[in-house]
Amino acid sequence: MAQIMNDNRARPQGPDGDDLRRDPEAGSRSRKRGASGREPGAGNSEGQAVPSPDMTTTAFNPRTLLAESRLGVLATIKSDGRPQLSPVMPFYDQEADVIHVSMTEGRAKTANLRRGPRATLEVTGPDGGSWATAEGTATLVGPGTDPHGPEVEALVRYYRTAAGEHPDWDEYRATMVSDRRVLMTMTVDHVYGARLR
Repeated sequence: MAQIMNDNRARPQGPDGDDLRRDPEAGSRSRKRGASGREPGAGNSEGQAVPSPDMTTTAFNPRTLLAESRLGVLATIKSDGRPQLSPVMPFYDQEADVIHVSMTEGRAKTANLRRGPRATLEVTGPDGGSWATAEGTATLVGPGTDPHGPEVEALVRYYRTAAGEHPDWDEYRATMVSDRRVLMTMTVDHVYGARLR
């Protein structure tokens, strides 16, 4: 059974309008309901997790999974309106409530974000038993032409926050210029997710 958790700022529905409190694997099979009439493990009307009476559970927080994940899928919108998906290595800054991704100028995701800033990031837990999605609006900084210019400094700050000190900052700065790297910062508007097992 899915244990769904939306943050208090989020609507209790997924991006396609589906009610996230239902079991996503249910299909047409019958399910047992508790005395409340709700499925065991389903969320309540406020989107808060309600533990199953026969399960020992801990509260699931999709923001924690976002913060722990270093691999995800970024969805941007192509010119024809369909989603374009890219594997990325995100860093979620919980305090600022933003997601950073370093990307290359000229790639599909960068071009899509320059045309329209809406983006969605999905991450999956290491055992495949949980997922979290963040939706928001992205801004792009870069690419820079000066290894000590503001565009590269933004990438340096991102690296330090996400990974600590680099062994050779001069090399890093030169690579950011030669690779035409861009820093995406997505302000998070909505987070939702579930623990599936």
